[in-house]
Amino acid sequence: MKKATVGAVVVGAAAAVAVAALVARHRMRKSSKWARAMAILKEFEEKCATPDAKLKQVADAMTVEMHAGLASEGGSKLKMLISYVDNLPTGDEGGVFYALDLGGTNFRVLRVQLGGRDGGIIHQEFAEASIPPNLMVGTSEALFDYIAAELAKFVAAEDKKFHPPPGRQRELGFTFSFPIMQTSINSGTLIRWTKGFSIDDTVGKDVVAELTKAMQRQGIDMSVSALVNDTVGTLAGGRFSNKDVSIAVILGTGTNAAYVERAQAIPKWHGPLPKSGEMVINMEWGNFRSSHLPLTEYDHAMDTDGLNPGEQIFEKICSGMYLGEILRRVLLRMAEEARIFGDEVPPKLRNSFILRTPEMSAMHHDTSSDLRVVGDKLKENLEISNTSLKTRRLVVELCNIVATRGARLAAAGILGIVKKMGKDTPRESGPEKIVVAMDGGLYEHYSEYRKCLENTLVGLLGVEMSTSIVFKHANDGSGIGAALLAASNSQYVEDRS
Repeated sequence: MKKATVGAVVVGAAAAVAVAALVARHRMRKSSKWARAMAILKEFEEKCATPDAKLKQVADAMTVEMHAGLASEGGSKLKMLISYVDNLPTGDEGGVFYALDLGGTNFRVLRVQLGGRDGGIIHQEFAEASIPPNLMVGTSEALFDYIAAELAKFVAAEDKKFHPPPGRQRELGFTFSFPIMQTSINSGTLIRWTKGFSIDDTVGKDVVAELTKAMQRQGIDMSVSALVNDTVGTLAGGRFSNKDVSIAVILGTGTNAAYVERAQAIPKWHGPLPKSGEMVINMEWGNFRSSHLPLTEYDHAMDTDGLNPGEQIFEKICSGMYLGEILRRVLLRMAEEARIFGDEVPPKLRNSFILRTPEMSAMHHDTSSDLRVVGDKLKENLEISNTSLKTRRLVVELCNIVATRGARLAAAGILGIVKKMGKDTPRESGPEKIVVAMDGGLYEHYSEYRKCLENTLVGLLGVEMSTSIVFKHANDGSGIGAALLAASNSQYVEDRS
């Protein structure tokens, strides 16, 4: 009996030791997996680092590329396109004008009634529609026919008081937010598509002619009196309400900047110098590239896998189309190598662009004690359930790294423009006011991104200059700005008092 008892005790003890060893091994495996996740996080954070010294190098590189792009066509990664806008709105514009704003995956049709001198905007109305994904990679005719059909619906539903007098055409400002080579105020050929569009037969064609043909097919009697990039439109809209606006930046699906340049500082401009002595330059800064940009393996892989490898590098680390995708790629690596979501990699996490920047923003802004929003977004978008609080905190930290890098680099880009304009140092009479018109969903809705950008630029300019910089949110600037430029370039401009 004693032997049996002793044997049972020995067996029990051995079993207990085995279980303890199993638990210990499990804990070690778990802790080593977590250590791997932390190592991936630390490496990513280090590669995304944007100390002030690096940002000043990026700003200087931006200024150098701006000079090169203004000197000659093809002289820089920055196109520095001449917009043919040499007179920005004054506030004297009057009449009813339309705008078509094609900025990315959505487009809007607007009608704006202007009250003439000091009358401002009397009335504005808009309709919005999204571009079906198949039309983003289809034919030029199919895309423009769809847009013209929506425009026709908008015009058909309007009140009679907005109808033009007999013999007079409606006039439209066309905001086209893709790289074009402008040939006049109302014509320009497409250089290339960005933001997920890829329609080969539009490249090299005059986009105003394409839209005009589509409007004629739809029976709309309307002429395009201004072809405007969204950023130039934002600059015009900003200037209409604030005479100190001299820079505009879009941070939305994509990103771009425009600014007012001295006409004599544009060596590649061979036409007569405008009376104003100024010319708005559409930078197409999304294509900026520099060895100083902090790029990671995730950025390189996303670029290689995309529709336009090697292009739009600045846009791919700063703008709304891509921030969520960068986050997804880091999470996928952590899921594969550190099992942060369990032993199986969630299948949806392998789908490119499934994690959009609005979801990333919602997770980044989650202030609940249990990070409930993070858990909900992971479940809704990636079908990942039962995440631990520790994992959710890790996701928020990754959101912060991705957004902070993008916002700080965008701030460095703006500093580069301020330097090019010679406004980065105080004058004897005191600091010159710099008003930057900002637009785009990323800037408007991602408040952590916005605050980081603004604080970074103020910090880079230094104490003396910090009070001179003002950010003005030009809500819907690209639409209203296009209508304003249609007004100032109207074929009936002499008819109006």
